[in-house]
Amino acid sequence: MPVPAFRTSPSRKRKRRAHQALRASQPVLCPNCGAAKRPHVQCAGCGFVRPGLLIPTGKDN
Repeated sequence: MPVPAFRTSPSRKRKRRAHQALRASQPVLCPNCGAAKRPHVQCAGCGFVRPGLLIPTGKDN
């Protein structure tokens, strides 16, 4: 197995990792109740997932 000829400098390592940062997800509004929720996730307020599918959350509405 070949090995690196030279050591990777700290600046080169940081430049390589500059594009690996995680972005915060943007909240969207639930079309059923209007509460803010994460995209592609069940609404915590009403249990809405998609039209025709409602999952009970255990809260009394």
